[in-house]
Amino acid sequence: MCKVDLNSDLGESFGNYTIGLDNEVIAHISSANIACGFHAGDPLVMDRTIIEARNAGVAVGAHPGFPDLMGFGRRNMACSPKEAKAYVKYQLGALMAFTKANGVKLQHCKPHGALYNMAAKDMDLALAMAEAVAEVDPSIIFLALANSKMVDAAKRVGLRVASEVFADRAYQADGTLAPRKQSGAVIHDTDVAIARTIRMVKEGKVTAITGEEVTLQADSICVHGDNPSAVEFVKTIRAKLMEEGVTIAPLSEIV
Repeated sequence: MCKVDLNSDLGESFGNYTIGLDNEVIAHISSANIACGFHAGDPLVMDRTIIEARNAGVAVGAHPGFPDLMGFGRRNMACSPKEAKAYVKYQLGALMAFTKANGVKLQHCKPHGALYNMAAKDMDLALAMAEAVAEVDPSIIFLALANSKMVDAAKRVGLRVASEVFADRAYQADGTLAPRKQSGAVIHDTDVAIARTIRMVKEGKVTAITGEEVTLQADSICVHGDNPSAVEFVKTIRAKLMEEGVTIAPLSEIV
């Protein structure tokens, strides 16, 4: 039976600022990546989002990023592996206080934004973050970009690793995501995005933005819920996958 996880980044509101449509998207996913306070989120938001995920039967993961609230964690930072390791440990600790208080097991860890993109190509950075997770709790699944250095790093330290693909993003020939500034990097046609996603899940292949065929493992699909059309897309992609005989399940049932 073909299974795949649907994950989304949640808990990214901060103080008086509301970001994302968490209440709408949470009903359609199987795993939630919850911001840990560095790039977004605050203690109240973290606590509330964990409770919402628990009540919806959605698995909870940590979403650590760079300490960059103004840039939403999407700006590259000069960061040594030692610093990255400490950042991940710090954020895991913060979120785990709330998961423990709410009777929830932390399922996975997925780096956010620039930290994620940099570690996809930087083995030292990827290894530092994988080591941080393993040292805090080796049962936590490392959610990483398919075909990236993060996958290799997680395997090296003995973590379970799940390979992530993106429904609405174009790929380069090496399996990395096309930069957002590149024309065509974000796929806006829902039918095209869904067809590509189904192929990634069932065939393990995607056509790169330059035409090459890329082979990848699709354990989890990242879907966004930051606007009404994005939420509708989450609902549609879940329904289409199920029509294709694909079971939606949390990462703990897949890897």
